[in-house]
Amino acid sequence: MDISRFTPSQRAVYRAVATIPYGETASYGHVARMANLPSAARFVGTTMANNPYSVLIPCHRVIRKDGSIGGFGGGADLKEKMLALEGWGVNL
Repeated sequence: MDISRFTPSQRAVYRAVATIPYGETASYGHVARMANLPSAARFVGTTMANNPYSVLIPCHRVIRKDGSIGGFGGGADLKEKMLALEGWGVNL
């Protein structure tokens, strides 16, 4: 997977998201802090919305800080199903 075409900040976000373990989630703000971009939660959301490697960079594991699903290219229902497949309990 070649991520060299992305900006350093985007690469940092993709690398951070790739470390979120199966069945776990992280908020957009937490991912921003993991990527050493502490005030860039919106940037994380935008970067995830443009994720070309969603199988390898699990953007479905990034949720809102209040625990709600947040956005997803395939829709919230698909995101919820993907998380449920990983054993994450979602109560919406």
